[in-house]
Formats: sequence, structure tokens, C-alpha cells
Amino acid sequence: MVPPSRRQEALDYHAQGRPGKIQVTPTKPFKDQRDLSLAYTPGVAEPCLEIAKRPEDAYLYTTKGNLVAVVSNGTAVLGLGNIGALAILFKAFADIDVFDLEVGSENPDDVIRFCQLLEPTVGGINLEDIRSPDCFYIEQRLRETLGIPVFHDDQHGTAIISGAALLNALQLMNKDLDKVKIVFAGAGAAAIATAEHYVRLGVVRENIVMADHKGVIYKGRDGLDEFKQRFAVETKARTLAEALQGADVFVGLSVAGIVTGDMLQGMATKPVIFALANPTPEIMPDEAKKARPDAIVATGRSDFPNQVNNVLGFPFIFRGALDVRAKQINDEMEMAATRALAALAKEEVPESVTRAYGIEKLKFGPDYLIPKPFDPRVLLWVAPAVAWAAVASGIAGRIIDVEEYRAELEARLGPERQVMRGLITRVQQDPPSIVFPEGDDPRILRAARILADEGIARPILLGDLDAIRRQADDASLTLEDIELMNPRSAPDRDTLAEELWQLRRRRGITRREAKARVLDPMYYGLLLLRAGRTDALVAGEEIDYPDSIRPALEVIGVEPGRKHVSGIYMMIFRQQTFFFADTTVNIEPDAATLAEIATATAKFVTRLGIEPRIAMLSFSNFGSVKHPAATKVQQAVAMLHEREPELQVDGEMQADTAVVERILTRVYPFAKLRGPANVLIFPDLNAANIAYKLLARLGDAQAIGPILVGMDRPVHVLQRLSEVPDIVNMAVIAAVDALEHRRLAHSNK
Repeated sequence: MVPPSRRQEALDYHAQGRPGKIQVTPTKPFKDQRDLSLAYTPGVAEPCLEIAKRPEDAYLYTTKGNLVAVVSNGTAVLGLGNIGALAILFKAFADIDVFDLEVGSENPDDVIRFCQLLEPTVGGINLEDIRSPDCFYIEQRLRETLGIPVFHDDQHGTAIISGAALLNALQLMNKDLDKVKIVFAGAGAAAIATAEHYVRLGVVRENIVMADHKGVIYKGRDGLDEFKQRFAVETKARTLAEALQGADVFVGLSVAGIVTGDMLQGMATKPVIFALANPTPEIMPDEAKKARPDAIVATGRSDFPNQVNNVLGFPFIFRGALDVRAKQINDEMEMAATRALAALAKEEVPESVTRAYGIEKLKFGPDYLIPKPFDPRVLLWVAPAVAWAAVASGIAGRIIDVEEYRAELEARLGPERQVMRGLITRVQQDPPSIVFPEGDDPRILRAARILADEGIARPILLGDLDAIRRQADDASLTLEDIELMNPRSAPDRDTLAEELWQLRRRRGITRREAKARVLDPMYYGLLLLRAGRTDALVAGEEIDYPDSIRPALEVIGVEPGRKHVSGIYMMIFRQQTFFFADTTVNIEPDAATLAEIATATAKFVTRLGIEPRIAMLSFSNFGSVKHPAATKVQQAVAMLHEREPELQVDGEMQADTAVVERILTRVYPFAKLRGPANVLIFPDLNAANIAYKLLARLGDAQAIGPILVGMDRPVHVLQRLSEVPDIVNMAVIAAVDALEHRRLAHSNK
């Protein structure tokens, strides 16, 4: 139950605004009579006819392939009321649509018949809050009679997640699955399913002792149903305390407070204690650790380490099952989920996860056995493992390419992931080198580790080598495949200082000043780039934006034929991507500068493999308002039409004209754009900066940038104190830019 102090907060959460927690939102346009005729009569008849001919086409024309029914009859009332929350979790974690359905009957056969009647509509059924032993009978009958996956979360969720925790805990304790003695408190649906899962993992059935509210389940005890009978063992123990003597593992799936510290004293050395009763465990972790400091402890609560949370399982298991049209969820799929979770826990944890939990770092060990629920990588690890297990075990309706499927899943995490994944795939073919002047910054170190691990780039970190290594050790990062350089001890520093002096001697710099500047990692990195010893530079994590651009202009300079650099933000929405310029550099550009910003942005967008359609924005549409601000944009457009006749660019135009095809083509059919604009050039920095920040905060857009364009070499400047994902994204942009520079250099030879 919610603590009394939060009771009203919980009620308000459910009642405020639209009551409840979910709503139905159309996925197709529904704006006019044409849309109505397609969605309803007569248009709806066409997919109906196709489905009648080929029932499998229901996955193509309806929501069946992404729809799960959560079905309960409320007989296990402890979880009642959580069903609507499950719908949120399915959608938020795995992008699965859910209807929660309560059956008004305690008769198991009614629940079975109800689910059978749902089969034509839904792609899967999640059973919830059904008492034992009815839940075993219901699930077994449905798996026998339905051709869609059925999963009882109360049984298998805990089994799968705690199974991953068990594998990792025993590894840390250096104990073997086939030798450990495990004691269960509780003999309901979760306990029996979890014990069976442990047996499949490799635990010996005879080494499992189970106790219910009457005591230990032993051979010869009266009144045992067929499910408890499977775990009746030869033992002299009759109480939970007696059973715990010499046990390696305790798994509590019962009620609060039934275990004391004294009861744990008799367990084997280095015990594993899973006290999973909710909301209050069988024994509180601090009490368990006080009694057994050598123990690894897990609970079902989020306020202690090692939370065994079913949300790590069911959304991703159904995602994988639905995507291969699996006919059921079998043991192989559950085992694949367990092993994927166990493996993921050993990977380095992204900063986005530690930040979400308000902790500094997470590392595989006694206090971190399994991934956190808000780790977005769980989708990318568990769903493919489950999907492939379905294919391998012969129950899938379609075959998948695992790497392509992983890319599809990344797109479900957000459009930014989809866009960036395409760019990452491109640079992984020939990863360029990228130098980072702020090499001892922890965020730069983490980003460099990701770039090296994923084969995106070959990072070069500049700075004091001892400081870099200390930061890497503190963050539990390896420096394998990452090059380290200290400008202060570099053998080429005098050569680079001479080059800098030659470059800037008529701009007021002396030899002495050149030698001093080369010791600065920013200047040293830029000189490496100028000399062709690295392919790109990314900086600005701890440097103000102007202080990053100034050295870049001094050492690298603008592209031949240009006078200005400018900043772009890639604005990624769910359905489309835009490029906004200039968002960071030129405050009040004149017509010539606007034209230059447009061509530099178009060149960069083309390098990304996207055809630019450029709108020169104003408050006026094609001369509708006579004002110097509008005239400036008109002049820029005229310059572009004369100098770049093949470029899709036009204006001046208002923002809605630029992005709404209906306005552009019907009202202004003479415009040179072949479709709505994807590049928006703003008339000044005020407009651009305000627009991108508002859309990032209020418009649910992902903003990637600022991307510096117009430089003679790939130099990209971070926003100060960028987070690790932002640094990685900018490095991907720099890598693509570097490959294009390399390609153009080769083609010009």
C-alpha cells in the first residue's frame, strides 16, 4: 500500500485531468471527408476483404501485431488496481498498445473462454492478478488452444528477472547452480514458476526446499496440490528456520517480516538473499546485511539495490514475441530473456541511467546484479533475444534479421535513435579518428569508450595522461583502443608551434606565444587536424562556445570562398527531421550572409545523404509585406537563385508556408521547392535560437547540435556541460562530416 502521507497524492495522480491513465489516440489522419471515407465506409471494406482471404493479413492492416490484452478476474487482489499501470509500462518501455480487461467471474473456465474470444483481435494476452492454482490451469489451457502468446506475469515475470539476478549473484559468490541449496518462502504461482525456471537454469530440483504458510513442503505431507507436489522433498526440516540451515539461497515470495536475522545465521557462507515480498520484504535489507555481512541481498523495492522488478520482463518479452508473430511464449524464450538480462548487467551503464536514478555510477557487483528498469538498452537486448529464441524453437510466424530488428527497436525508442542509427551504420564501415581536447573530462571519457566499443570512431584524448587514467579508473572505464596524447610532452610540439607561428605571424602572434598556445590541448588538437593527423575535432564540454570557435577560426579557418561559419540544430520529430540555421553564431546577418548560411547548411545536409529543400523564413510571404527585414531575405533568395540555380531554395516565406505542403503547393505553386522544406534558414539569431529552444522544450523535438558548418575541416563544438549521449551524437555528426571531407578530397585528386 502507498504510505498514508502519499495517499492523496496517489489519488490525485489517477483523478486529475482525464481520469485514469490511458487513452486511445488515432494513428491515421482524420481531418476531412476523404479521411472518413478511407477509415470507415467504404474504405474499410478493402482491408476486411483482404483479411477474409488471408487471416494473417490482420497483422498488416490492423493493430493486432502491436496489441496486447491484459486480462484479470481480480482473484489475487493484492495486485488489483495495477492493470492500468501495466498498460502504461507496456507502451512506455516497449511501444506496445494495451487494453486492460476485467472479467466479472471467478470461474477459470469463463476466463479461458473470454480470452479465446479475444484471439482474432489481439496479438497476445497478459494474465494478471489471478489466484493460484487457477492461474496454472488457465494459462495451460490457453497455451494449448490459442495461436497467440499468453503470459502470466505473476508466475513468469519474477522467475525470469530473479533468474538473471541468481545467475549473476552465484557468479559473484563463486558458487555452481547444480550444487546450491535454495529455500523458498511461499508456494504460490510466483514461487512455483520461479522454482521451475531455476530448475531449467540448472538448479537440481532435489536441492530446492519450499515452505508455505503451513511449513515445509515435504514428501508425505497431506493436502498438497499437484503443483506443490512437484517440490515435495525428503527432509527433516518442518519450519522455514530449519530449512534455512546450510542453505545457499533464500527466495522470499510470501509475506512481510517472516524472516529474522537469527534465521539467516545458519545459512551457508556467502548466502544470496532474495526477499521479494512487496511492499515490505520478508526481511529488510539492512537487517539482513547486519546479520550476514557476506550476503548479496535483493528485494522487490526500488529504494534498495537489486530491485527484482517484473517490468524488466513482460514488455520486452511481448515485444519480441509480437514482432516474430510467435504462437506462444515458451521456455526457450523465457530462458533467453533471463540470460540477456544477466549479460546486460555486466555491460557499462550509460550516464542517462545513473542520472535517472540520481546516483553517480553503477557497476556490476553485489549491489548491481540486474539492469535498472529505466535502462533503455533492455529493449535492445531482451526483445531480440526473445524473438530469436522463438524463431530457433520453431514457433515464430516470420523470420528476422537480428541486426535489422535491433535497428527497428532503436527507432521505437525515439526518432532520434533511428536517425542516428542510420548515420552510425554509415561511419562504422570506415571509422575516422576524432580528437577530443578535453580528454580528462569524465563525460568525454565515457563518450570515447562508447565510440570505440561501437566502432563509430577512433578517439584521441588530449590532456595530462595521469589525470586521464585516474578519471578512467574512477569511472571503471578501460582505455583500450583509445589513443592518449599530452601536448606538453609531445615530441612534435615545437614543429606545430612553428606552423602556428607561420600561420598567424601577420595576425599579431609571436613565436613565444605560438609555443605557449601549442601546449593548450585545443590548439594542439586543431593543429593535428590541420596537419591531417586526425579526421575531426570535437570540443566545448568545458569551454565556452566563443572560446571554442575562436581558435578553430585561427587555425582551421573557413572553407575557401566563404566568409562566415554558422550553427545548425538538427530538430528530430517523430515523423520528420528539420535543420534550423543559424542558431548560434551570426546575430544579424545581412543578405549575403544569409545566402552563405543557406549554402553551407545545404552542403552539410547533402553530406548526410538528405536532399535539402530550403525555406528562407520571414514574417512575409513572397513580397506580401514591404519591410527592410523582408527585403533582406528576398535579396538573399535572389542571390541563391542566381548562384545556385539547381538548389531547391525559395522565399521569403512564413514558417507554416514552408512546412505545410498544402499551403506551399496550392497558394504558391511557383515555389522552387519540390515538397515541404526540411531546411529552415531564419532571418536572424533571435528567431532561430528562440524557435529551436521552444520546440525542444514544448514541441517534443530532439535537438542535436549545435553543428558548426562552413569550416575548412570538420570542427564541431559542443554545448558546454553536454551529457554523454549529446557528445556521442556530435561525434557521429563529426564522423560523417569527416568521411565526406575525405571522399571529396579523394575525388578532387
